Amino acid sequence: VQLQASGGGLVQAGDSLRLSCAASGRTFNYYAMGWFRQAPGKEREFIGSITKSGDSIKYADSVKGRFTITGDNGKNIVYLQMNSLKPEDTAVYFCATRSLSRRFISDSAQRGYDYWGQGTQVTVSS
Repeated sequence: VQLQASGGGLVQAGDSLRLSCAASGRTFNYYAMGWFRQAPGKEREFIGSITKSGDSIKYADSVKGRFTITGDNGKNIVYLQMNSLKPEDTAVYFCATRSLSRRFISDSAQRGYDYWGQGTQVTVSS
């Protein structure tokens, strides 16, 4: 599976941004997709995840109510809509897929994901 994340950029606090992650390759084995972010000098942080069917969506408390994950199953694209952005949302954002065999690993655990995209930078100025 190859993942291409896009949509990052420089925005002001309070603005919105939508990231996309397109999956290609052996996508039949992709069970769910997750979004993570990593700020400079910090650990990579789980943001949320969505199953390929869309029947289960989870969010980290830090973004709940501001970020929304949706998926276009037919195109194998997952979106991360980010509203009311804050300077502390500044990070490199990564998407990752998890296979069915890893479904029992916590969504928030990086080891639960098989493939990772290259990341897209989001910078929020105050």
